[in-house]
Amino acid sequence: MILKRNTTPGFPSSFGANLSNGGVEFVIFSRHAKSVTLVIFENNSSYEVPLDPVYNKTGDIWHIWVEGLKEGTRYGYRMDGLFDPDKGHRFNKNKLLLDPYARCITDEKWDLSMTRPPQHNIFAFSEIDSAPYVPKSIVMNRVEPVNRHLNHPLEKSVIYELHVKGFTFHESSGVRHPGTYSGLIEKIPYLKELGVTAVELLPIQEFDEFDNIFKNPETGEQLKNYWGYNTIAFFAPKSSYAVNKGSQLKEFIELVKAMHAADIEVILDVVFNHTGEGDHQGPTLSFKGIDNSIYYMLDEEKQFYKNYSGCGNTFNCNHPFVR
Repeated sequence: MILKRNTTPGFPSSFGANLSNGGVEFVIFSRHAKSVTLVIFENNSSYEVPLDPVYNKTGDIWHIWVEGLKEGTRYGYRMDGLFDPDKGHRFNKNKLLLDPYARCITDEKWDLSMTRPPQHNIFAFSEIDSAPYVPKSIVMNRVEPVNRHLNHPLEKSVIYELHVKGFTFHESSGVRHPGTYSGLIEKIPYLKELGVTAVELLPIQEFDEFDNIFKNPETGEQLKNYWGYNTIAFFAPKSSYAVNKGSQLKEFIELVKAMHAADIEVILDVVFNHTGEGDHQGPTLSFKGIDNSIYYMLDEEKQFYKNYSGCGNTFNCNHPFVR
């Protein structure tokens, strides 16, 4: 459908989607894309907004401002360009891509089968439109720092490593909202009783709980990715850990504030060496479709991924933009 809103080229300023002057400014990087399309989801419709490489591109940065959009707007990108795995390029306009700078994504179950290469040929071009089968990025207001760090001396620290969901998921935790950021707030008095000065949270960045291909050998039930060490959106708190859909950023901030108010530091375990997009057989969800040859370390022939992480790919942190 055609977008019935005013647009301007915008500016190559802050990455992501930022509220600005009665609308939203979208900014994303891609050096090798030939075209970029912003996809906006409103009500039960979607609108595609092509970015003009003359007016909406500065260097390697694509940008556009759209009037009237508000916080909570769902969106994604389509990137078109060379699909040539022999040269490290995997552009595919049929795949809806998450914004790497999204502060929230929708709480939907992924269908990775719609985002992977055809099984009969891992180098074949997939013509399946993945938009109905993947979560969307959500426009969220810019977040100011919670407050300053507590800076407890390390030699006096008592650090409790925990999993946000697992810590309160069982009914024995006695919380009103088990398995959530709010549930963890309810356990602060317990942590204080233990003498804890810092909690170290296992990954709370967004990941797909259902990307595990293995099954329980006794029941046949698909196993889940429980721990979360397969990040796909580095700035988006895990949506399923929130009490209310769409409020995960707010609820996570409330958790940090509550911890700090109780004189407990918060340490985040962050996975920087790989992402949930896997290897050449893995899904195209974000970075792989935005600029594969820049975001990932590839072998000398460019077809396959260097797998120093043991998880299918290695994030190319040697590149200054990726860093």
